[in-house]
Amino acid sequence: MTLNAVVQNAVMLLALCWLLAFTTRSWNRSGQLSAQLLAGLWFGSACIIGMLITSVGHTGIILDARTVVLSMAGLFGGPLVATIAGTLAGAYRLWLGGPGVVPGLANVVLPIALGLAYGCAYRKRLLGIGFWQLLAFGLLLHLAALALIALMLPSDLGTAAVREAALPALLALPIATATLGVLLKDLLERDKTEQALRFSEARLRAITQAMPDLLMVLDEDGRYLEILCAERSLLYDDPSKLLGRRLHDVMPEEEERRFLDFIQLTLNSDVPQLIEYCLPTQGGLKVFEGRALPLEQPEGQKRAVVWLSRDITERVNTELERRIAAIAFESQQGMLITDAQNRILRVNRAFTRISGYSPAEAIGQTTALLASGKHGPEFYRAMWSSIETTGVWEGEIWNRRKSGEIFPEWLTVSAVRNALGEVTHYVAAFTDITDRKAAEERIHNLAFYDPLTGLPNRRLLLDRLHQAMAASRRGNQLGALMFIDLDNFKNINDLHGHQTGDQVLRIAAERLHAEVRASDTVARLGGDEFVVMLENLGDDPLRAAGQAEHIGMKLLNSLDRPYRLADLALYSSASIGVVLFGAEASSSDELMKRADMSMYEAKISGKNALRFFDPRMQLAVQERLRLEEEIRLGLKNGEFILNFQPQLEQTEGIIGAEALVRWQHPLRGLLTPAAFIAQAEHAGLIHTLDQQVLAQACAQLARWAETPKFAHLSLSVNLSAHLLYQDNFVEGVLELLERSGADPARLKLELTETLLLDNMPEAIARMTRLKQHGIRFAIDDFGTGYSSMSYLQQLPLDQLKIDQTFIRRLPDDSSSLTIVRAICALATGLGLEVIAEGVESEPQRAMLLANGCHRYQGYLFGRPLSADAFEELVRSTEADDGVTA
Repeated sequence: MTLNAVVQNAVMLLALCWLLAFTTRSWNRSGQLSAQLLAGLWFGSACIIGMLITSVGHTGIILDARTVVLSMAGLFGGPLVATIAGTLAGAYRLWLGGPGVVPGLANVVLPIALGLAYGCAYRKRLLGIGFWQLLAFGLLLHLAALALIALMLPSDLGTAAVREAALPALLALPIATATLGVLLKDLLERDKTEQALRFSEARLRAITQAMPDLLMVLDEDGRYLEILCAERSLLYDDPSKLLGRRLHDVMPEEEERRFLDFIQLTLNSDVPQLIEYCLPTQGGLKVFEGRALPLEQPEGQKRAVVWLSRDITERVNTELERRIAAIAFESQQGMLITDAQNRILRVNRAFTRISGYSPAEAIGQTTALLASGKHGPEFYRAMWSSIETTGVWEGEIWNRRKSGEIFPEWLTVSAVRNALGEVTHYVAAFTDITDRKAAEERIHNLAFYDPLTGLPNRRLLLDRLHQAMAASRRGNQLGALMFIDLDNFKNINDLHGHQTGDQVLRIAAERLHAEVRASDTVARLGGDEFVVMLENLGDDPLRAAGQAEHIGMKLLNSLDRPYRLADLALYSSASIGVVLFGAEASSSDELMKRADMSMYEAKISGKNALRFFDPRMQLAVQERLRLEEEIRLGLKNGEFILNFQPQLEQTEGIIGAEALVRWQHPLRGLLTPAAFIAQAEHAGLIHTLDQQVLAQACAQLARWAETPKFAHLSLSVNLSAHLLYQDNFVEGVLELLERSGADPARLKLELTETLLLDNMPEAIARMTRLKQHGIRFAIDDFGTGYSSMSYLQQLPLDQLKIDQTFIRRLPDDSSSLTIVRAICALATGLGLEVIAEGVESEPQRAMLLANGCHRYQGYLFGRPLSADAFEELVRSTEADDGVTA
């Protein structure tokens, strides 16, 4: 065997073994056992190939590079690889035969054993694996192989074989051993390094995927080089769309500038840099905390930073909520925090201010410290049930202050739970609503109670009436509604003032309340009107009416007693209307109307009386409503006209007339005021009627002024209280006179004494203003009222009109004659004219003339006439020298 052949054999086997190792490395990635099996087959096959292509020496010994391959199989492959390779090589050598079979098999076992021993020493860190160590191992191996050959062959043959194989074995094969060992070590270490890198990369990727943070690599220009993020919601856009793009492509300019400055700061620093920023993301607006470090880059590439961003939105919000909570804890609301056992842990200043307990007194105590005792166990069970099921309770509760005073508060209790859902604390916030409750009570009283008497008002009465009517229908029980109006109460107000009147009303309310049962209702509607509602009067109408009448008479007697106020003893009775209610379907409004009608019936009957509702009253009401509508329509259509009753002077004849309104009804003909005045007043139409009468009177005066025969005539017009006390009364009269062109001196306004008593100072003021424009005034029905002599002196009067009740009894009634004489004397003394109305006979006229009355009005001289008829009467009496019948 030549050195050249051994070298060629060794080189070929080295190449095969290197390919073997490279392939085995690939197999090693998928499984350790399969890789070892494959490596053993490859190493064994390489040995066989080496033995196939080598030449046999003169001694019959096959000397090849199998010792190199098998020793490396033992060193790097381990027992399994070496065993497989040795088995294949030994089997093949045995099959070849020859005198060198036994040494050949020994040279299979020897390198495997030495390779395994070397590997064991290496793993125990007793030996290293380097070129020189491997070269020494190769020399030792092949010296041992040569020694084994010499020992195992006959001496002559062994010596010859050693001499033949020594040069290649000790020169080429140790170098081949060192070379193959270095190659295999390099390949295996590189594989380990790559595998470690793969494991490291996989571990880093797994860690990154598990992290809730965003990892980015950006260069100094703000270009995205790498993006690792498990939560896509933290990104502005998809990572694939961001890679390679710069910051200014994906975010506002202001934020881009801030980020670039931060990158430069990081690149110029050796320590991590922190930044907090807010950006819109796919998951909404989020707050991040960024941490960046410079990143080493290959030479020639731009500098870069690795940037780790953590979503701190929840933390920031929690901090904000905590700050808000801290501020709220020091708000005007009382607040306390307890543990799960309701022991107080913390209170705020408002708690101390409201409850009176200092923090030292409250902390450590349970919330029972504040219990008022006003709520029963059921209340607290319901409250805690709500807290357990919903986590919160809110409502009104009464608690106790340190002073012992109980007070209402609006309380909100919230449960605080840990991550396991267990309640750890309770937070309570409360507001003292004492003032609000008092205000609500005041508002309630104002809304439902009369402020003067403290009785229920109309609103509350109607509400209770609805309930009482429903209960009566359900229980088949009768009730009664009493409408009460105090008699002559207006006189008390007028003569003694409203303050005295209010005292009378309070006493009346107390008396009414004292005479009824606790279950009955006494209410004040307003003014001097009261209502009493009686319930549960039984199911027999007669007995129910009897009970109502009995109570009603008690009320009448009680209200008829004197009202003693300081040094005054005032008297006032009452009129009561009663209506029963029960199963019938009447409305509350209808019941009130019926009781009202009954009360008016009692008042008409003479006052201080009680009347039950009669169905015939309903017909009268319907008739009044129909009449009201006809009056309204008549005013609109101009159906109300004036008639004129002559007024005469003893020597001058007809000097004027009194304007008397008549209704030219389209169906009923000409109607006198008795048929419509009362209803016009009740319906609130009297003001419109007065205005029309006054306007027609002014227009008539203007027409008479155009005719010399009538220019001297004056016209008297009655004024109602509705018109006199209107805000714009004076201006309205003057405007009518100006618009019509009538002479104010020819207009005489007649007022009643009772009208003047309503507000005498205001009446005097208004009369004086009109008097300044020439308008004259007369007191109508004089002698029937309560005029004071001092007022007569203050009033700007021109005439007194003697009421016809005194004239009617003349000349036979001495009392009437005395009154007439007194009125005439009074008028003379005050410098006033006097006129008598209702003169119907010549003896009456003669008696009046004898007592100084020279002006007359009555049927003796003419009935109320139309304008044309009156003017004809004036013409016919023009030539007479005096008054004729």
